[in-house]
Amino acid sequence: MTPSSHLTILTGASRGMGLAMARQLLQAGHHLLCIARQANAELAQRGGVHCTQWQADLADGAAVAARLDHWLSGHHGARWASATLINNAGVIPALVPLSEADPADLARALRVGLEAPMQLSAAFLGATGGWSGQRRVLNISSGLGRRAQASQSAYCAAKAGMDHFTRCLALDEAGKPNGAKVCALAPGVIDTDMQAQLRGADVARFPDQGNFAKLHAGGQLTSPEEAAARVLAYLARPDFGANPVADVRDPA
Repeated sequence: MTPSSHLTILTGASRGMGLAMARQLLQAGHHLLCIARQANAELAQRGGVHCTQWQADLADGAAVAARLDHWLSGHHGARWASATLINNAGVIPALVPLSEADPADLARALRVGLEAPMQLSAAFLGATGGWSGQRRVLNISSGLGRRAQASQSAYCAAKAGMDHFTRCLALDEAGKPNGAKVCALAPGVIDTDMQAQLRGADVARFPDQGNFAKLHAGGQLTSPEEAAARVLAYLARPDFGANPVADVRDPA
């Protein structure tokens, strides 16, 4: 592996925009570590590229973070021109008012959507702190972290927390000689299984169901492939991290 190689760690890579990003990142000179509950057969069959898949449940983020720290510590930073962590995984619990929510569902949504990204970011930055290459942390956020919505308390709270911990992390890294560039990025409205879950919800319990149905009917959803391309283009921008909380549609 040449010193110009690039390492990317990507969560939630088995489907949706995560899978689309994985496909686009699988190119010469890149090593991809995918973390998801299920392995993806397509990624496993890709030949001629470096792709490692871990099957892991991010509801136990501490265990995955410990494994990541150990794995990164076994690599020499001089091998990589850059190292990037993309926290993409997230879950939406049952679309019901908080008064009707299952406590276990709430805990899982917050663990996968907020706790695990913090734990993985800590492991990544700690293990690569002495590396000389460029380091980046991209947290996939959502407009729902910046705009409240009924029956979405856990998901909205996880994304709002992600935005704010990214702001804190940016301050941490700004004071270091080779601090990482970090950003919580809203990727726009994407045609994924999550969107299908939203527009298929019970309107009596999820008042905004009709709005999501209209977006789909009106052809206003971005395909996972197009969304992935936009997110990766933003990640590659020279000003990445200048604004720690951003939207993929922000002008360059």
